[in-house]
Amino acid sequence: MNRVDNQEIVVALQNGSLEALGVLYDRHNKLVYHTALGIVGDPESAADLLQDVFLRLYRFADRVDPTRPIEPWLCRVTANLSYTRVRRRKWLQPIEDATEWLVGERRQMPQHAAEIREETNRVHDAILALPMHQRVVVVLYYLNDFPIQEIAETLEIPVGTVKSRLHFARRDLKKRLDVREDRLPEVHYEFT
Repeated sequence: MNRVDNQEIVVALQNGSLEALGVLYDRHNKLVYHTALGIVGDPESAADLLQDVFLRLYRFADRVDPTRPIEPWLCRVTANLSYTRVRRRKWLQPIEDATEWLVGERRQMPQHAAEIREETNRVHDAILALPMHQRVVVVLYYLNDFPIQEIAETLEIPVGTVKSRLHFARRDLKKRLDVREDRLPEVHYEFT
């Protein structure tokens, strides 16, 4: 997928093409879903937000600049809708789809299943306990692999603010998870 191709699709969407919306959905639904899931922590709410984001994309297509990448626009809308959803809800559920990010290849080793589930739940709870402004930055940076500059553009905040939020989020996560330098997790390597 290249930028020119995306430009043509966004222009078609702006002209009312449902097919263009379908193409954009197929390309970006995982990004939107995982961003929402990382923020709200509930798969059902994340699925609802996924639909809401693409409905907004269709309804407000004229506000999308076809010369720019669409991913930051989608993540900004996802983050904003997720903020609203979390504010309306007092409780949050653990994020199950983040397991791949948290434990990597160890997930496929049965002897680690219970340990992985426990550690995943601890990390999920710690992420969900972060203040919303820190949680969004953590999700975009660690789950979606957004560079700091792109997070700043997506959230429309200064780069320094992104760095600050990441710093304080890491500090809070270390405290919540009781991570110390002398207690680094054991890493298992497999060579194929």
